[in-house]
Amino acid sequence: MGYTRMQFVQALAGIGAGLALPGCGGGSDDPAPTTGGSLSCGASGAAISGNHGHVLRVPVADLDSTVAVVYSIVGTADHDHAVTLSPAQLAQLRAGSTVTVTSSTAFGHEHQLDIACT
Repeated sequence: MGYTRMQFVQALAGIGAGLALPGCGGGSDDPAPTTGGSLSCGASGAAISGNHGHVLRVPVADLDSTVAVVYSIVGTADHDHAVTLSPAQLAQLRAGSTVTVTSSTAFGHEHQLDIACT
């Protein structure tokens, strides 16, 4: 017995819906997918205390780093600060936790950053 045109279209729609939901199905227990470009990690706006244009972007590939990584948060500010994330902090981000760190001091101040992946 063959499929009717309606059954065929419904089957294709079901396959498409399954592909559009990468978080469903078997595989890893990892809550933070690191492929596909949909995950964004970093801090900006109110997630950076006393912010005046600073932005932190953490590349998803860095979440697997086994060494500390130093980031520039200059953004649109007229000066820069450095933020260092340890391998343990990067793993926390990968697991879906928020990490709070303090930037380096520049121009007589520093910033607290609440970093998350969304």
